[in-house]
Amino acid sequence: MARPRKIGVLTFHRCINYGSYWQARCLVEGLRALGHDAELLDHYCDEVMSAELRCALQPKLPERSPRQEIRAYAAKVRRFCDACRKLPLSNRFSLNRPADAGHYDAILVGSDEVWNFRHPWFGGRPIFFGEGLLADRLASYAASFGNHSASDGIDEHWAAKLGEFAALSVRDGNSRELLQGGIGIDPAIVLDPCLQFPEPAMASASGQYALLYGHGFPTWLQRSIRRWSSARDIPLLSVGYSNDWADEQYVAAGPAEFAALVAGAQAVVTNFFHGCIFALLNGKPWAAAASAYRSIKIPDLASLLGTGDRIVDESTPQKLLDDLLSTPDGFDVGNRIQHLRERSGTYLNAALA
Repeated sequence: MARPRKIGVLTFHRCINYGSYWQARCLVEGLRALGHDAELLDHYCDEVMSAELRCALQPKLPERSPRQEIRAYAAKVRRFCDACRKLPLSNRFSLNRPADAGHYDAILVGSDEVWNFRHPWFGGRPIFFGEGLLADRLASYAASFGNHSASDGIDEHWAAKLGEFAALSVRDGNSRELLQGGIGIDPAIVLDPCLQFPEPAMASASGQYALLYGHGFPTWLQRSIRRWSSARDIPLLSVGYSNDWADEQYVAAGPAEFAALVAGAQAVVTNFFHGCIFALLNGKPWAAAASAYRSIKIPDLASLLGTGDRIVDESTPQKLLDDLLSTPDGFDVGNRIQHLRERSGTYLNAALA
């Protein structure tokens, strides 16, 4: 194990997004459990926060949220803000003044899509490429380029910045290809922090519902899920976003409520990356349809863990979908996660040594 270090974790910890919150919390609390003095680097920018809030209140643009939903989304924002204040945070500093974060023995960049050049308000921010940060050692953990495809490559400027990292790890094959092609380094592929350090995200609950997490589900999937639900008299509960084809809406759920709702669900249907992660974390039957924005990272996760059959499309037979939502992953998936957990721990120890 690496000797205790003062570690700053640089990620998207203030995003109004369950996955962003939980990956940040699990990573920083996991590091602290290992004996490190770890905290989240509390960067702030009025422009970014304004964009984040607009997205949180109108998440399905160009479809606009009706007034009653905006009130629920605003309640969700307040719950996220309350949860974020309880995280281990550094002194706040400007996103554009990285040196004001202060000096650390090591800074870990990631998890999340911190290197996604296409992110609408974080894309191409120099801080996530290490510029201006004060640390004896700079490394990444489970970083991602999001929906920036490996076929588009990395600009030489950003490649040079990433080449200065002492250690690099990513969470998906697309990001690995980008680093291989851009700087000639083969990074480690490691587990998302929610699977690597699952204890903070675990909840104990039980219920009689299936959970929907995401929005913009295709019509064919809505019909198939409704058929499955009606045949078994299992109501559909939509968390975090409204889905008018669900039986119940829980738009205002905060991070803790989200974790409990997944833990209590009989099955999970999602088109979000961390919908898959939390279904895996809780051993739930699940199915996912990769949206355009997540057309890279969800299939890559499934490939990594051997759960490709969980990614459904319009050609998926109803019987197969029914089976997926009735059967959790087997021991082989659990064994893969355990193997990756050990490999990820080895990487972290070396990166922080």
